[in-house]
Amino acid sequence: MLSEWSIAPERLRFSDSAANLAAWLALRQSDIGPLQGPLTALGLSSLGRCEGHVLASMDAVLATLAVLAGRPEHPRPSPTAFQSAARTLASRRDALFGAARPCSPTTRVMVTLPSAAADDATFAAAVLDAGADCLRINTAHDEPEAWARMAAHVRAAAAAAGRRAPLMVDLAGPKLRIAGVSGREKTRLHPGDRFALVPEIAPNGRERPALFSASLSHPEVLDALAVGDAVWIDDGVLRARVRARRDRTVELEVTHARPKGGRIKRDKGVNLPGRALDLPALTSADLARLGGVLSVADSVGFSMVQTVADVRDLIAALEAEAGGGPLPAVVLKIETPTAVANLPWLIVEAGARAPVAVMIARGDLAVEIGLDRLSEIQEEILWLCEAAHVPVIWATQVLEGLVKDGLASRAEATDAAMAQRADCVMLNKGPHVVEGVGFLRDVLRRMDRHQHKKTALMGRLNAWARAPASSSAGATPDIAARER
Repeated sequence: MLSEWSIAPERLRFSDSAANLAAWLALRQSDIGPLQGPLTALGLSSLGRCEGHVLASMDAVLATLAVLAGRPEHPRPSPTAFQSAARTLASRRDALFGAARPCSPTTRVMVTLPSAAADDATFAAAVLDAGADCLRINTAHDEPEAWARMAAHVRAAAAAAGRRAPLMVDLAGPKLRIAGVSGREKTRLHPGDRFALVPEIAPNGRERPALFSASLSHPEVLDALAVGDAVWIDDGVLRARVRARRDRTVELEVTHARPKGGRIKRDKGVNLPGRALDLPALTSADLARLGGVLSVADSVGFSMVQTVADVRDLIAALEAEAGGGPLPAVVLKIETPTAVANLPWLIVEAGARAPVAVMIARGDLAVEIGLDRLSEIQEEILWLCEAAHVPVIWATQVLEGLVKDGLASRAEATDAAMAQRADCVMLNKGPHVVEGVGFLRDVLRRMDRHQHKKTALMGRLNAWARAPASSSAGATPDIAARER
């Protein structure tokens, strides 16, 4: 695997990370589960937390086994082999998402800027004051002039706070969206209802089709749809299946919707689970706006990246635009099964030429691979990225109920706690996002006492350190105080 990967001379520091990644991938081609129990019984590492330092972990086990077995001595690794991996990952995290501050959690917090942040200088200051470490602009919305104003507000707010607040700018990419509807956007569709996808909607609604109709941002996709294909809209809130097609008009039947019905609105995302789309990740619109993006971005979010060729295209475009200057970091947004399958190669291709991070874009990813597989895949991505010493962003619907409606669910609170194993957590926009930042930071700080990546930290527990609480009426044990 290493022989396939070429590392640019100016990025030789990444070669150690690539080598460790290759060792981890090789190790995980075997089932070492049967060995883990016997190793633990001998007081040795089970190799269950070896991601960052694979060969050193194996050498440490082999060295001790050699002593126990009376075999010739096996070289024992230096303790620095274990420490350097953690330092490398922490350094890359801080460079991309902001340095540690007093009382801040080890996992950084990213906030997506709403459109209003272009003309409201107080928004960036408010989220930074609440504890956000870095911010994000999504170029699927607004225009370059608005992005520049957002960035200026972020820089000014960070300078006033006396710190650096890195800015990630997402390229819009070839995201498949609803481009237009047939003039009846308020129509609600229920299971059994039919609608059509068409190449384009007649202007001003001059033609009223018999079925509710919608067009796509990439109409060429219609040619790939076949009877039986699934089509999901708005992250699967509305689901349908192709029932017929006439020329380039595709007729679908709704299979799933909310009890009050689902609406098909402009700009909503569209997914085709089970069907790979051959769309270039770097669009002509992205290329046209790349100069504006580079003028404000510390890192560039690469939407819908799937292949090594996609990464090469982006790096080449960034190098041409930068004119010999340093490149921003590249954040690989993993949204499709193809991207998951190619992830090691994507990381090495990008990391060999620029700083790199990975975003687990759980919205599209869950639709594309199936919600039942999301938990498994996101864990595997976390492990793989730790092996590559690459920072990870945990994204999509984190504390969505709190951010949008002011109240988090129990499941969202647990999800936020699990996100602590990533290097950065992204909150999306919403009216209660400032409150969301504070809540998330508190959860992350508490989890820092108990967990680092896959390693449970065995600090002192205070919850059961006292005698049982009184059972008299009104007596409530203060668990939070004990943990503090």
